[in-house]
Amino acid sequence: MTLETLAAMPHVTGVKQVTKAVGKGKAACVFIASDADERVTRALKELCAEVGVELVESATMAELGKACSIEVGSAAAAALEEKR
Repeated sequence: MTLETLAAMPHVTGVKQVTKAVGKGKAACVFIASDADERVTRALKELCAEVGVELVESATMAELGKACSIEVGSAAAAALEEKR
């Protein structure tokens, strides 16, 4: 999944909100900023691996924030599953 796809889909930002979405089975793909602090993202990475959610770790915090239409950086963002 790309940042453009993330921007076009319903999404959530921030480690806490993304963790909640993954835990509830609502996240289709999780993006973690490559420059985010490992202490902040470690538990989220482990949860994604545990439940089998796709994890993309390439964009910076600023790029993730921009893709999510917020004015600050974000350590994590998740594209949400499309409702059926």
